[in-house]
Amino acid sequence: MSSANRGVNIGPPRFKIAVHAIVWLAKSNNILSSAMIADQVSSHATFMRRVLQQLAVTGIVESRGGREGGYILRQDACQITLGDIYSAVSTGCAEPDEDVDCGEAGAQLDQELEKILYEAEQQTIDHLRQYTIADVMNRVDFFKI
Repeated sequence: MSSANRGVNIGPPRFKIAVHAIVWLAKSNNILSSAMIADQVSSHATFMRRVLQQLAVTGIVESRGGREGGYILRQDACQITLGDIYSAVSTGCAEPDEDVDCGEAGAQLDQELEKILYEAEQQTIDHLRQYTIADVMNRVDFFKI
């Protein structure tokens, strides 16, 4: 199996679902409820609302209340990068680390691993910022979906 056919699980678990949600909002060019978006991306509406809330906090989407409310993009698809989305869903969704006492050497190892992982994440975000939602949409044949 080639690496292009395998699922890649780098980054926060909400990243892919957030990209799907943004794409559907961009395609609709309209206000969509979390239930409508969840249905389009095969997710649960409650989970979708959590993801959309993170996107709203960072200004990628706008949340509108009321009977006809829902979510709408605050920017054009050409302006939203994958890096923006990655950063938005990376904040506030991590599980707390277990408190494990590994001694001084273990603590130093954890510090060094955190530095390395931080650098890798920053490089990932920099790479993702090269692609906009419009770029991704141009790569997808929506007639087959």
